[in-house]
Amino acid sequence: MKYFIRHIIISFVVLVSTVSFGQENALRTKETLIIIKGNVREADSFSPIYGVDIQVNGGSYTQTDRAGDFRVQARIGDELIISHKEFETVYYTIESSERITVEVRPAREKKESKYLSKKRSIQLFRSLIDSAKTYLKKDAKKSIQFITDALLESSSSKENGEAYEVLGDVQMHWKQYDLAVSNYKISLQNYNNPNVNLKLGKAYLLNGETQNSLNTYNGISIKGLSNYQQIELYEGKGDAQKQNNNFQQAIEEYQKGLDLAQKYLVKPKEVDLNSKIAEAYGDGGQIEEAESYYDNSLNLASQENKTRSIKEKVKVADFQNKTEAYSDEIQLRKEVLEDIGAIEVDSIIDNESDITPQKQNYKIGNAYFLQRNYSEAIPYLEKSIEEADSREDLIVKKDATRKLSELFRNSGDYEKALKAYEDYTNLVEELNIKREQEISQSSRLSRDINEKQNRINSLESDRALSKSMYDYTNERNKRQELIIYSLVGGLLLLLIAGYFMYKSMRQQKLANNLLALKTLRSQMNPHFIFNALNSVNSFIASSDERTANKYLTDFSQLMRSVLENSEEDFIPLKKEIDLLEIYTKLEHFRFKDKFDYTITVDEAINTEEFQIPPMLLQPYIENAVWHGLRYKEEKGKLDISIHKISNEEITITIADDGIGRKRSKALKTDNQKKQNSKGMGNIKKRVSILNDMYKDKVDVFIDDYQNEADSGTKVIVTLKKD
Repeated sequence: MKYFIRHIIISFVVLVSTVSFGQENALRTKETLIIIKGNVREADSFSPIYGVDIQVNGGSYTQTDRAGDFRVQARIGDELIISHKEFETVYYTIESSERITVEVRPAREKKESKYLSKKRSIQLFRSLIDSAKTYLKKDAKKSIQFITDALLESSSSKENGEAYEVLGDVQMHWKQYDLAVSNYKISLQNYNNPNVNLKLGKAYLLNGETQNSLNTYNGISIKGLSNYQQIELYEGKGDAQKQNNNFQQAIEEYQKGLDLAQKYLVKPKEVDLNSKIAEAYGDGGQIEEAESYYDNSLNLASQENKTRSIKEKVKVADFQNKTEAYSDEIQLRKEVLEDIGAIEVDSIIDNESDITPQKQNYKIGNAYFLQRNYSEAIPYLEKSIEEADSREDLIVKKDATRKLSELFRNSGDYEKALKAYEDYTNLVEELNIKREQEISQSSRLSRDINEKQNRINSLESDRALSKSMYDYTNERNKRQELIIYSLVGGLLLLLIAGYFMYKSMRQQKLANNLLALKTLRSQMNPHFIFNALNSVNSFIASSDERTANKYLTDFSQLMRSVLENSEEDFIPLKKEIDLLEIYTKLEHFRFKDKFDYTITVDEAINTEEFQIPPMLLQPYIENAVWHGLRYKEEKGKLDISIHKISNEEITITIADDGIGRKRSKALKTDNQKKQNSKGMGNIKKRVSILNDMYKDKVDVFIDDYQNEADSGTKVIVTLKKD
């Protein structure tokens, strides 16, 4: 299979400040070897391409690995030669150190004219969109795949907008309302369509975002809408107000829509809006007004098709049930049963519909039950169970069986009541199993839809990035030409002046940092030695000579390590661990009854490879012992652990279950507060200066260790490899 280049996407950041510094940086980096990273992949499937030759005209050479990635040394201005037997050689001039992504796709054997290609692309786009609409309610995965293919063939913003509109329609049907919202918004970003705005308002409403729905509807200008869309707009506003329980405002919006429907003779909407006004009146407690509008909706629905008439009768019957007009409800539902029998000759009614015979039989039986007319209720409930069983409607069968059990119990026939209740419990168990299966299927469908959505989002991001890069490259080239032809002489002088100024500033900053580090180290060492000698003095005063000698031996070894490392900015982590082991051992000698300690080092860490500022960790251990564990009533614990995050990064955790920072601060004298603040301040300054010099090598985080009376303290030091 042969390939040709479709896109070369180079992500990069341009720093623009003054002309002098921008051009000076270009001059400085142009002569410096840098690592260029990139990836070669197939455009449609994003599959990596292995074994692509990457050559630099300066001499470096490499190939892509199994993941399609490559790394090569080059300079700004060098030319990359990207070649493979399956696609034409690509030449690219390096302009920055940012990552390069090369996408390729199958090439046609014969080149077609622009006109024919565009015409075929439009025809293919329309065909794919039509296919997506065909499978919209049948197979979400297949429909979304057609949309994905259509987006690849799209050649205009309008086509993009249409594709995302259909994608939103798919997700609305499959109740993925949050995704529908996102895709309708993307559709509008590509092409402002009033119909999509109406769909977005409805999607917000179904997703529970009522205020966003209202804001969307209110932002739609009625001038650009057709007659039918104007009716939909007022209906949508009414739905949103009703969902907010603002029944009067809902009625006002519905009435505006109804007036337009009557004016333009849109009969289906007349039925819908009369019904919705009645429902709003009913929810607001205005029963007489609700009955009046339900009468209107019934009369209008009877002039429509049979199915629409049945649905409206069911709505009215539900209202009569709420208002306890059971006799009227029973009569109306019996009419519905006769009508259902007539339409089922030519069509199949899905169990999800409100007009299934099993549901109507159940509701008739329930109405008789509420009237305590048990003899009339029994045959309807039994008929409902029979119908539900034949149509595999477990939900209605379960409800009817439970109602039948209640009926037998209330009428005193406990044997039948028990039998019906046993059937009910079996149905509940069967229904739970079925629901688990449906939930599992729904979860798989959601995952599939999300995967497809992510694929589409990736395509959109790549498309936007490609366009942005193309526009930006053209603009940059024009600006560069203007600078080159008009200011070349002046820029050279500015570049030279800027270079020496920058070099002088860097040298001055480095000298200042080194001086500051030396000053801070000179402050840290006396502070540490003073505290350590206090520990020696205290121990000698309270222990025997033999133990004191051992303590002094360890102390002298500690002092030697401290003095050896005191002039270094960084030492190997192994040396710091050895120093910590000695220091912690000395403190434990003195406070054996106050704490135990552990030092754990991950075996996967090569402690010689990581560098750390000397005496960075010791003050935190000193604080843990002297200000946390020393005041603890029972014996505490000090944990020092070093763990590997990655090959380039580790964490060092110092955790104690002492009295915590808050209680420790309350116990300190003014002098102790001053000394501790100075010691911690020195550490923060050292870390800040070193991170400035060595690019964020060290990070320190301090927090409470636990949520208890003795909250303790936890210090986490993150250390990066050079």
